Amino acid sequence: MDTRTFVIAGIVVALLIGVVAVFMASADPDGLESTALIVQGQKTLTGATPEDAEIQEDLNGKFSYTSPMPDYSLGEELGPLGGIIAIVVGTLLSFVVVLGSVKVVQIFSGPKKGPSKQ
Repeated sequence: MDTRTFVIAGIVVALLIGVVAVFMASADPDGLESTALIVQGQKTLTGATPEDAEIQEDLNGKFSYTSPMPDYSLGEELGPLGGIIAIVVGTLLSFVVVLGSVKVVQIFSGPKKGPSKQ
């Protein structure tokens, strides 16, 4: 299998996993978000997350930003379709960033030295 086919197959698999994940993802936060809710006393360690639970952040005088696709969606009005679009855009954008990084490294690493012909 050549490199081009391998990369295209990898992108297709990543997109398939991402699209399926939209429908299988839990609405109950886990990981860092869940830990923050537990620390702030809005969730118990073994209980479900209350509907009105919201992480309280002290951003006064600190750096903050608004995500263009918060929670892997494009808003409530698009529903799962917004999640699919966000996953596809994010996956392709990640690929472009990695590909660009590889090209930059190739440029700065100099010309390739192949086997010498004698």
